[in-house]
Amino acid sequence: MQTKLWKRPPFTMSAKEILSLLKTNLDTGLPTEEANKRLEQFGHNTLKSIRKERWYHILLRQFVDVLIFILLAAAIVSWLIGEKSDTIVIVMIVLLNGVLGFIQEMKAEKSIEALRKMVNPHCVVIRDGEQITISAEDVVPGDILFLEMGDRVPADARIIESINLKVDESTLTGESVSVLKNTEALPENTPLAKQSNMVFMGTVVTNGRAKAVVTATGMNSELGRIAYLTQTVSQEKSNLQKKLAKVGKQLAILSIAVSVFVTIIGIITGKPIIEMLLAGISLAVAVVPEGLPAVVTITLALGIRAMVKRKALLRRLSAAETLGSASVICTDKTGTLTKNEMTVKKILLPREDHTLESIEVTGNGYDPKGHFEQKGERVDYHNHSRLKTLLQSAMICNHAKVSKENNEWKAIGEPTEAALIVAAYKAWLSKGEEEKIISEFSFNSDRKRMSVIEQRNNQYLVHTKGAPEVLLPRITRIFNGENEIPFTEEMRQKVDNAYRELAEQGLRILLIARRTLPLNSSLSPDEVEKELTFLGLVGIMDPPREEGPKAIEVARKAHIRIFMITGDAKETALAIAKQIGLEPKTAITGTEIDSLSDADLKDILKEEAVFARTTPEHKLRLVKLLQEQDKVVAMTGDGVNDAPALKKADIGIAMGKRGTEVARQAADMILTDDNFASIVGAIEEGRREYDNIQKFIRYLLSSNFGEIVAIALNILWRGPLILLPVQILWMNLVTDGMTAIALGLEPAEKGVMDRPPHKPQEAILSKKAMFIILALGTYIGLGTLFIFHYGLKNFSLEKAQTLAFTGIIVLEKINVFNFRSLRQPMYTIGFLSNPYVLIAWTITVGLQVLAVYVPFLQKALHTVALNVQDWLLLFLIGIPIFAVTEFIKMISHRKKPI
Repeated sequence: MQTKLWKRPPFTMSAKEILSLLKTNLDTGLPTEEANKRLEQFGHNTLKSIRKERWYHILLRQFVDVLIFILLAAAIVSWLIGEKSDTIVIVMIVLLNGVLGFIQEMKAEKSIEALRKMVNPHCVVIRDGEQITISAEDVVPGDILFLEMGDRVPADARIIESINLKVDESTLTGESVSVLKNTEALPENTPLAKQSNMVFMGTVVTNGRAKAVVTATGMNSELGRIAYLTQTVSQEKSNLQKKLAKVGKQLAILSIAVSVFVTIIGIITGKPIIEMLLAGISLAVAVVPEGLPAVVTITLALGIRAMVKRKALLRRLSAAETLGSASVICTDKTGTLTKNEMTVKKILLPREDHTLESIEVTGNGYDPKGHFEQKGERVDYHNHSRLKTLLQSAMICNHAKVSKENNEWKAIGEPTEAALIVAAYKAWLSKGEEEKIISEFSFNSDRKRMSVIEQRNNQYLVHTKGAPEVLLPRITRIFNGENEIPFTEEMRQKVDNAYRELAEQGLRILLIARRTLPLNSSLSPDEVEKELTFLGLVGIMDPPREEGPKAIEVARKAHIRIFMITGDAKETALAIAKQIGLEPKTAITGTEIDSLSDADLKDILKEEAVFARTTPEHKLRLVKLLQEQDKVVAMTGDGVNDAPALKKADIGIAMGKRGTEVARQAADMILTDDNFASIVGAIEEGRREYDNIQKFIRYLLSSNFGEIVAIALNILWRGPLILLPVQILWMNLVTDGMTAIALGLEPAEKGVMDRPPHKPQEAILSKKAMFIILALGTYIGLGTLFIFHYGLKNFSLEKAQTLAFTGIIVLEKINVFNFRSLRQPMYTIGFLSNPYVLIAWTITVGLQVLAVYVPFLQKALHTVALNVQDWLLLFLIGIPIFAVTEFIKMISHRKKPI
């Protein structure tokens, strides 16, 4: 293990120490022979998968279910007593359910593949004293990396030499601003986001260049550690899966108990054993809702299509229902609540009367669409020389580029510099070809400023930008639009107060200045960067998404709590949280999280809070603690650092546009428009789907209970077999299944987003639901029993069985309208609001007509033809099941309208 190389972390060592420990040389690098030895010792610089589930394990798991075992037992008994057609039908149903479940679960674990893609395929190293380009897979500890702007870092490395090196680590740490790097050793307790002398695998160099010695490769890198976390996190079953499994076990117990009891009673009372075995099989098949797994799967699959219209792409079928029950959303800040595109939002310009003029800048991100305004009125930049002068200097003192590619604006270089370019574009400024840059003094952690010297009109024009606290002591004049006037102490104090106030609002502040020098001037930094003229302050931030506040308001109304968990600074996190409508009572850093016990952290999670400077382990811990409090946790994110928590959460939500492939593959749902507001629409869709699942489960179980009542009472009545196993399968699969799927397409009920999410421990069938199932099922069973014995009295056994078979289907088809809404009467939701139910109803009744009249179906289902009077009788008995239920709903609705 590479970790054995280190007695203490590499970032705590001096450059000399680490080169000595790794037995390498900054100028000559590793000898090729030694590099090959280390490659054999440490392995290739790749991210490995620690476990992968075989496809046949997933397939076999589909058949490890109590309900499946009951159906298979029924198939075996049917075969033994000679009912081979029934056996074939039952086995086909078992196989169908298994294949549907297999398709649902058969998704490859691609997170590790996505992580691999983040590593650049090639990089520049020094070996045998020469710079060579090698495959990133062949990098070993001790290699000397040569990094420059645009490079993706191939491995974790300690910086030995650096010139203005800045690295975008947002996908790893969540920090939205590129990090300025240096070579100084750091204390041992320095968090990852503050390790300024290290570069990490998968991050991107945005400015400068450096030499760095590789300290960790492959799974020993920070990216590898996240890969390991992502793979070892177990993906829990969804609440829906758990609840359906519980219902399945309860039905299994009921199935066995009822079948055995009735069969034994029948035999004791003198019934033929074969007939009672058939009756027992019929009861077992009647109890088990064979179509339920298929209906749930198809309904959720149709829900995926509905989600796509809401800009949400599901990678797991049950994810919609889980999202609908979410009680907490843990959201990343960078790229999720914000655009992850630094933007100039405010400019402060000096006036001649030594006051500061504040100008707001509209627009967000790298799209230069926007303008300048004061108190809501547009500022004419053409006639505002102070504004144009500041923007011009900010644009010249700059290395970034912004361009439009494939109808999308993109930035190359340091994000803060890109923000200045975009602000200049909003004033229709551009770098002129006539600019002649003579020299440059670059930004570094000691200077905290950058200057560019331009030769213009037979003189030097110095453009400077940097930290206000560094440049303020160097200011002696201000630009008033025409002339330069003295910079008074009073003005100095005003500028100092102004930039501190803006910083408290989460803005990053840059001071822009300039100076004119004669051509014979000395161009040393100390001589040039003094007696500067103050042009103004620029406030830059990663702006919140415009639709964020409204989405958060709707989520709060739906009783959903929101926690911001970010790698950014505490002050920035608090400022953004307040801007988007969150009301945090406290902000907790990652270091503070480490010092808190689980009990203390759980207490904090009961309040409104934001979490800053977090690592992947922190996010994972927060998700686990929330889940221990019986919360259904949705975790949003777009970075590599979000992947483990995305996978652990009840539902992980990744950003589709700006999200990393790692996050997308670890998530259950991907927002195709990167819009936090789309989550709200997805939650509504999830709640609709859960409501509809409840509707068709109640419908299917009431139908099955009706079958049980009819069969069991008929046996106790000592009557002949009322329903054959094949007829019950026809009902449960062909006719009930289609109408159940149609119920799954019901539109959302009124007020669906005004009520709290259902609790995880809440049973899918409440006591009230069980009462409704029993009441309606009893009526269906008694009605069928009445029809059967009416047929026995007046017709043959075969016709009586056909009447009972058709009668129970008619009763069940009329019963389906009771479940169009769980709360509201039909006139409030509209009879035609779900045309799919009407279509399914027509088709299923039509299929039963064919079952009664088509010869080959008559033979398969043991039916005979019915006349018009028979059909009228069946519908006459069926109408009360809807009429009475609707009457009760109307009374309830008048007392408590929704």
